[in-house]
This record gives sequence, C-alpha cells and structure tokens, in this order.
Amino acid sequence: MDVVQIQKRSLIIFAIWAVLVGEILFSAVTARWSMVFVASLTLFISILPLLFAGRFHIFLPMGFLIWIVIFTFSTIYLGEAFGFYERYWWWDILLHGGSAIGFGLIGFIFVFILFQGDRYAAPPWAMGFMAFCLAVAIGTTWEIFEFGMDQVFGMNMQKSGLVDTMSDLIVDMLGASVGAFSGFLYVKGRSTGGLTSLIDEFVSHNRRLFRKISRKPPSD
Repeated sequence: MDVVQIQKRSLIIFAIWAVLVGEILFSAVTARWSMVFVASLTLFISILPLLFAGRFHIFLPMGFLIWIVIFTFSTIYLGEAFGFYERYWWWDILLHGGSAIGFGLIGFIFVFILFQGDRYAAPPWAMGFMAFCLAVAIGTTWEIFEFGMDQVFGMNMQKSGLVDTMSDLIVDMLGASVGAFSGFLYVKGRSTGGLTSLIDEFVSHNRRLFRKISRKPPSD
C-alpha cells in the first residue's frame, strides 16, 4: 500500500472520529444524553483496537483498522441511533456479512499465531476450518448478546426474532467461509490480493508472533 492510499484511509478514520466527537459535544449542549452515550460508545469501541495493539506491541494494518472503525460506526451509530436497520432492509445483511468476513480473517490469524506461523503444523484445510468455527462462534455470541439486550433492557435488536437471528447466522456462516478460505489460500501460498494481502501484511509486520513461519507453502 503506497503513502497516498494510507493517507486517504487515515482521513476516512479521522473524519468518522470527528463526526462522533462533534455529536458528543452537540448532544451534550442540547441535553440529548442518549446520543451522547451512543456516540461515546461508538468512539470508544473504534479506538479500543488501537489501545489493545499498543498495549501488546502489535502492528495493526490500516485495512483492519478502517474496517473496524467503519463497522462500529455503521452498526452502533448509524444502525441503532439513526435507525438504518429499519430504513434499509439490506443494512443488517451487509454488516453481518462484512463482520463475518473480518472475523474469519481474525480467526485464521489467531489460529496461525497459536501455531507460531508453522504452515506444516496442521493441514491448510484444518486451519481454515478452525478459523471458520471461531468466526461463527463470535457471530453466535453476538446473537446471544442481542437476545439478552432485548430481554433485559427491552430493546429491539433482534427485530423479527427467530427469523432475524437465523438469517444473521446464515449470513455469518457465509461471510466466515470467505474469510477462512482466504486464510486457507494464504497457507497454500496462493495469494489473490485483497483479503490474503491483509493477512500477509499482518504477518510480515508481526514476525515475533510467527517464529516458525516459512515462506515456502506446503505442496499439494
């Protein structure tokens, strides 16, 4: 990724943070405390990965960071505060699919860290399958969270109940498959750009987590 692309993506992130800070200040002045809470929560969650990465000295690729910021902004701020879930029927599907792909990538990276980057520690399909299972587990946990919020605080995160939950889980599985399959391709040495390049960027900048990594992929 060249300097111009990094600068453009950084501007998007800072623009979203500026909108959230502006919302917090304006809502505080006008005593709209629910919006203060929503905007503050969105801002905190979007910054949290940077704090986590700094605490454990992990390099976070710009692609991962911009995905996290946009997803958080779209889910909490636009989705819940401005009712995008009700306005646009495809909003929930889009976000669940995008998050599942991201969690599939994160799941693969986590599995790859456990093996310290050893491509031969397990078959590529096994690494991909473990990443898929982890991503689906995260999606399922989120659905449980939505159910709990609806039951305890009287919210309407599940919308149509069972239909919404099952639709979300199906989309989660499809997205997790894409993310996990990208990890499979990476282990096989079949880089296709895009998602596999994100994995390669994370691995190349965090070599201490992948001490057994080999650039030579396993043969078929």
